[in-house]
Amino acid sequence: MLGYVTIGARDVEASGKFYDAVLGAIGEERKFADGGWIGYGPKGEDSHYLYLCSPYDGKAAVPANGLMLAFKAKSKAEVDEAYAAAMANGGSDEGAPGFRPPEGKEFYGAYMRDPTGNKFCVYVKQ
Repeated sequence: MLGYVTIGARDVEASGKFYDAVLGAIGEERKFADGGWIGYGPKGEDSHYLYLCSPYDGKAAVPANGLMLAFKAKSKAEVDEAYAAAMANGGSDEGAPGFRPPEGKEFYGAYMRDPTGNKFCVYVKQ
């Protein structure tokens, strides 16, 4: 349903290092960095779906209240690795890796904020 996602960043390079580590843990990679933009997509594919940049209107990047992105992982180990990468690269904790209700033992996720404060989840549904 979604074509792509753009995330506003206060410091594109700092956010790029953060997303390099976090998305790398779940099989994604930086595809380009050009003109204040950084793009990400699946490793080994010639496509990208996520972009980082400063806001087009020139105003400060601020997290959207109530907006959260969720990235699919392939395993609990990838969720754990993504969370650790986030914490080691300027992210903040919004919920350590674990099973989440109401799904019980089916949904395993971790919740984080990037250096700008954007909230996201990395999860696997088993």
